[in-house]
Amino acid sequence: MQKNITNVSETEQILEIILSSDEFGAEYKQELEEAKRNIQIKGFRKGHAPESLIKKLAGPSIETTVAEKMASKYFGEIADAENIKPASRAQIIDFSYTPDQLTIKLSYEIHPAIELKDYSEYTFTKARYVITDEDVAREINLVLKSHGTMISVDEAASSTDTVIGDVYRLNEAGEPEEEQKTENHHFSLEYLPEENPFRKALTGKKAGDVVDVENTMNEGDAEPSRFRVSISEIKRMELPELNDELVKEITGKRFDSVADFTSDVRIQLEQHFLSKSDEELIEAISAKLIEENPVPAPKSMIESFSNMLVENAKRQIGGHFPKELDENQFRLAMRPNAEKHAQWLLISQKIAELSELSVSDEDIKAYAEKEAGNNGAVNADDLLESYKSTEFRDYITDSILKEKIYDVIKSKVTITEEEKSVPVQKN
Repeated sequence: MQKNITNVSETEQILEIILSSDEFGAEYKQELEEAKRNIQIKGFRKGHAPESLIKKLAGPSIETTVAEKMASKYFGEIADAENIKPASRAQIIDFSYTPDQLTIKLSYEIHPAIELKDYSEYTFTKARYVITDEDVAREINLVLKSHGTMISVDEAASSTDTVIGDVYRLNEAGEPEEEQKTENHHFSLEYLPEENPFRKALTGKKAGDVVDVENTMNEGDAEPSRFRVSISEIKRMELPELNDELVKEITGKRFDSVADFTSDVRIQLEQHFLSKSDEELIEAISAKLIEENPVPAPKSMIESFSNMLVENAKRQIGGHFPKELDENQFRLAMRPNAEKHAQWLLISQKIAELSELSVSDEDIKAYAEKEAGNNGAVNADDLLESYKSTEFRDYITDSILKEKIYDVIKSKVTITEEEKSVPVQKN
């Protein structure tokens, strides 16, 4: 066997495999015998047609099959011998056959060679979110809202109320167009941006008021759209009183008192923002290492991450994109993000290789015990059995390896902490 490897780019290669009849002849003969047994030719009993006629009719198909089998057989051997790290399946782009020689050309993508810059001098700032009593009260208020009641009020609308009314689009003369009327439209002022013209115009108004609104937010319109809102009702969320009985009800008796419930809300917030802080730190680290090591990512790897991002987006909105959303345009918009995911995977794999990281059964056991500790309702032995199963082992191994990679990086860089207030979502 002869082989020739051509580098097309940093992530693409072409492999030419040249085989003698001694190396592919047995396979060709087997395929030829198979064809003789199965091909029915008029004038001959099945299996008794001349070999020359079989070659004439089925030769190209036989040659293609032999080329595919030989490519599958030898590509793995050559990849191991030449230390090739394929990033995609090898595809036959050409082959030529004679009775004495079979030449196959394969195209495939590879993991690029990476020379990581020293990152031990990098400094990162990790947020330490401070949970205040106000943050806890705000979170509890969100819980109470889900158990509140909307009531009508005979007062001016506040910025957290819902304004209900008929909406008319006004023509150029400032007159309402009946065919452009929307009855009983609900404006939830709390969830409209502060600069929204409807929020600005309706805040402070009462039932019975008529308000004209000029909407300048539609950039596609040559002129601002004008509307008239005839307010019929102001609704306000009435929250239930937070007491021990309500706590038992909304927590399924997990907690018996307001104090215990409040303490748990604080703990949940602390855990959430601790995780958020870790995620932000990892994001900052990965962004810096990608910036300093702009490795070329194989197209197949980028495409894989692109598919993942698109499918994740679909799941978040119920499994399908709305008809007006062009999936190809969305995929195109996601490509830079997909490329960064691919680059970070290559960089993190290089760090794992340089640090000789691996995942043992003991690592999986420790991971199961840690996860069981975080969830008192789960038994560590049951988790371990699940983690070692065919279905989950690769995923868990990857998760543990990622933690080890992050630990290596964090042990080498400088990390400082900075106190931060919990971000409050603004309308």
